[in-house]
Amino acid sequence: MPRVTPEHRAARREQILAAAIGCVAREGFHKTTMAHVIEASGLSAGAVYGYFDGKPALIRAIAERAVGSLGETLADIADGSDPVTVPGALRALLERVEQLADETGGAFPKVAVHAWSEATRDEEVAAVVRENIDRVHAVWVRVLDRAVADGGLAPGHDHPAMARALLSLMPGFLLQGRIFGMVDLETYLRGCTELLGATSR
Repeated sequence: MPRVTPEHRAARREQILAAAIGCVAREGFHKTTMAHVIEASGLSAGAVYGYFDGKPALIRAIAERAVGSLGETLADIADGSDPVTVPGALRALLERVEQLADETGGAFPKVAVHAWSEATRDEEVAAVVRENIDRVHAVWVRVLDRAVADGGLAPGHDHPAMARALLSLMPGFLLQGRIFGMVDLETYLRGCTELLGATSR
């Protein structure tokens, strides 16, 4: 039997995950079943279950893909060599949101909204969402610490509290920008930057 390479396994996992994201965008988490994902993936049930042993595993993978990617974007800023400012970090984060939305054919914003909705009725989904939000919150705190060190943010503020407020800007852009088309990225960023002006240098 030919040896299955790591690249092949990664590609198959991506194929299944993309199918799941598409299903959730159309039907929501509650109505999406493993049968839907199997059909959309074009793979056998055995192949799909070989990567994800059930719907909870898929939900976790979708949440980690979406939110984890945003955390990585912020971590790159916190650990990078360029001077850090809060508006600059916010721009990078929202540009990544735009990229994720485009890469998924507009599915990412819908999946995010479905996840928040499902979290109100399913504690397992809520736990996954909370876990990933807390991960991004922790990285935002690091970004704020770095901005102070770089002179891009005035010292003496409550960084954990500020990070919670900054986290809420992403859902706001997803809803107003990507789902309802009420605001474009540059306008949203300009408004956020003006609001942040009291604490940014």
